[in-house]
Amino acid sequence: MRGKLLFLGGLAAGFVLGARAGREKYEELKATALKIKESPTVQEAAGVVQEQATRLYSEGKTKVTDKLANSRFAESDLGQRLIGTQETPAIERDVLATTGPSKTTPSGGTSF
Repeated sequence: MRGKLLFLGGLAAGFVLGARAGREKYEELKATALKIKESPTVQEAAGVVQEQATRLYSEGKTKVTDKLANSRFAESDLGQRLIGTQETPAIERDVLATTGPSKTTPSGGTSF
């Protein structure tokens, strides 16, 4: 019971102190976060991570398709449709859409 009271007391104190900091502190934190997000270093890192994710997705897709093609599942109608599909899956369209040249910022970094 004592632990619960201490927890609730701490929660109340945090709420009161947070409320006193007010809107100015919130706006200051928001501006700092935006400044960090828009920095060229962060944008460059985001582009690198996005390229790696795209590469890993493509490699994974190839491995799964190869394994599927060599399994009994490939003999089924559904397996044939999955392996032989010419249509671009939604997730691949999304990945291609985010890596296209239209999604870059003037500084050359990738936006998110």
